[in-house]
Amino acid sequence: MKYDYLIVGAGIFGCTLAERIANDLKAAVLIIDKRSHIGGNCYSELDKETGIETHKYGTHVFHTSSGKAWEYITKFTEFNSYHHQVFANYRNKLYRMPFNLETINSFYGVKLTPSEAKKFMGKEIGREDIGNPKNLEEKAISLVGRPLYEAFIKHYTIKQWAKNPKDLPSNIIERLPVRYDYRNDYFANTRWQGIPIDGYTAMFEKMLKSPRIRIKLNCDYFKHSFKVNKKVIYTGPIDQYFGYKYGKLEWRTAKLSKKIINLEDYQGTSVINYADPEVKYTRIHEPKHLHPERKQNKNKTVIFYETSTYDKDNPHYPINSESNQEKLKKYKKLAFDKENIIIGGRLGDYAYYDIDKAILNALDTYNNRIKLNT
Repeated sequence: MKYDYLIVGAGIFGCTLAERIANDLKAAVLIIDKRSHIGGNCYSELDKETGIETHKYGTHVFHTSSGKAWEYITKFTEFNSYHHQVFANYRNKLYRMPFNLETINSFYGVKLTPSEAKKFMGKEIGREDIGNPKNLEEKAISLVGRPLYEAFIKHYTIKQWAKNPKDLPSNIIERLPVRYDYRNDYFANTRWQGIPIDGYTAMFEKMLKSPRIRIKLNCDYFKHSFKVNKKVIYTGPIDQYFGYKYGKLEWRTAKLSKKIINLEDYQGTSVINYADPEVKYTRIHEPKHLHPERKQNKNKTVIFYETSTYDKDNPHYPINSESNQEKLKKYKKLAFDKENIIIGGRLGDYAYYDIDKAILNALDTYNNRIKLNT
């Protein structure tokens, strides 16, 4: 069968485009994925032994201040009331993340007011007088000073990226806010957040329920041929699409190891980071906490140990070093010259996107590069 559009990759970017093309353009779409499921890294499933909804690729929390993203995604799911909180374990003591007034007071053993904390941290930061941070280490120190950097960021970063923080770009650390109050909601500055009440997979199934959409899983785009009337939308790694012509882009992958524990609650929260270098994993996830509205198993819980690794077949996080950005520019020029293909999404753009940003990018792609040209 010949389809109007082929979408390679059933993650949030691909699913959003498939939904719009099928329901708005009334066109036929084939969406394929080399994995055995839809949803990309947001895929969720019930653990058979405990009945707990788990996130196979790490904890994913939807959060946004975009009315456009919220209006779109709530057509397919209702969200629960979960608000994300993160802790960091350093030398067997828990601290709040992101850095806030409680973190500062606990770490330094002081009791400062917000204005006092700003002055105190200003002195800590000023000890090294970094005016123009050139790498992740300098950026982090310019935000929180060396003691907090050494405790919570340096070794965690090495575990996460397998690189010295001096060799990583400064923009990686900009995702971590610093607060001088006691707000402990990780996404406190966003208007909406939560987890789909029925799980992410149910949300994706609703997005793709149109009879104009056909889904083919366990399907490698590079091992099959397809007949397409209009466009191919490719959401896989951009370097792979062009046969690694300019070399391979570097990625890191989150590897999760599951363990079932005979306790009602193992750690009291969904995510705890581990900053000490001798602890090999970066985080422990306990997904039970993502659904406070559900009746949960009182005898067992599921936890996932997360480690960072290199996996050429399962890239997650781009390493935005200068050399990788130079390669990316060359690949994007090749993509720009292609008339009948659109390359986008997290892997296609070699970028880290929150869920709402992936949705917004997909809607923008649909409106400006697909619908506008039909």
